[in-house]
Amino acid sequence: MALQEVDFETPDFDVYPVRHDLASATSGDTGIHITWSDGWESWFHFLWLRDNCPCAECVHPVTREQSFEIMSVAEDLRAAAAHVSGDGALEVAWAGDGHRSRYHPGWLRAHCHGEASLRAPASTRRLWDAGLDGAVPSFGHDTLLVDDVAALRWLESLRDLGIALVRGVPVREHGLVPLIERIAPARWTNFGAIWNVDVSLEKNSNAYTALELPLHSDLPTREYMPGLQFLHCHANEARGGDSLFADGFRIAEALAAEDAEAYDVLTGEAVEFRNTDPDCDYRYRVPMIRLGPDGRVAEVRIGNFLRGPYDVAPERMGPLYRAYRKLVAMTRERRFQIRFRLAPGDMVGFDNRRILHARTAFDPGTGYRRLQGCYLDRDELHSRIRILDRRLRARDMSPG
Repeated sequence: MALQEVDFETPDFDVYPVRHDLASATSGDTGIHITWSDGWESWFHFLWLRDNCPCAECVHPVTREQSFEIMSVAEDLRAAAAHVSGDGALEVAWAGDGHRSRYHPGWLRAHCHGEASLRAPASTRRLWDAGLDGAVPSFGHDTLLVDDVAALRWLESLRDLGIALVRGVPVREHGLVPLIERIAPARWTNFGAIWNVDVSLEKNSNAYTALELPLHSDLPTREYMPGLQFLHCHANEARGGDSLFADGFRIAEALAAEDAEAYDVLTGEAVEFRNTDPDCDYRYRVPMIRLGPDGRVAEVRIGNFLRGPYDVAPERMGPLYRAYRKLVAMTRERRFQIRFRLAPGDMVGFDNRRILHARTAFDPGTGYRRLQGCYLDRDELHSRIRILDRRLRARDMSPG
């Protein structure tokens, strides 16, 4: 069926194509049974339908935020009548207060209780190892500023692979900002909103030295560790200073398969990370590998130079050190690493709560090296992906 526009409200700002029509609606004891034109059948609970009524009385017409309170109706709420309207909507008249609701068929199909295949997958992430070397997705800066399709592909690479390169970013102070603000304003930290990575006489991080930095996460010392990091190369003339990356989720997966005991320790034992200088003292205690509600790895925190002294029960100290050493040893294995050298104008972006990054030592006497960077949160990435996707779908559905 061709995409259609339907002239009535949905409970949000999204765009819902009508690929299948409502064929029939039958009210039962606890909900409404729907049959669709393609033969699919759906069932919606009465309270769920009433809770998601999109009318102007129940959802603010400007903010699209709910004003209806579920406690304002009886727990045993029933529909007095339900039918498919002439323009294809599900119309429900509610018993009790006589309220009437109209539901967009595209919205209903997207929210079928039992049709998980219609929903966005819980995760689109793709784990990787050394095989990604030389194949990190690359995009052109100027195109990303004006092309929504290209911008969406870039952001999806950051979401799914956790890493992407941008070429041709202007080599000037804050040259990365216009593209970053295509997503959202940079997140401020104690290092500022936009910060430089070069050799500094006033050091409050090993990053501001010429030392080798092992694979690590940035700011594991924060309760909400930055979700995204961007590093824009201004100069890379010194001998050394290559960039290394590894997929922390892939390493965690391998650890679970190869040393389940170590994996259990690192997902269950909280340790403290610290970042201190004369003006700041950040500390946070959390497992190095944190699992999400679905049991999969949601976050990896590694930072050898940002660990506080372990404070666990005496009998747990040995297993903790064994597990930690195993994890660090795996991060050093070439099978997990990719390596490349940033050139002026290159910007690498990566998921800081997933991708571990490192730098080889460099000799500042052989040339100047300077990167400029910033942080964003994952929420901003996911929001911008949804906005761009919505904009492109609306464009595709436009009659013109």
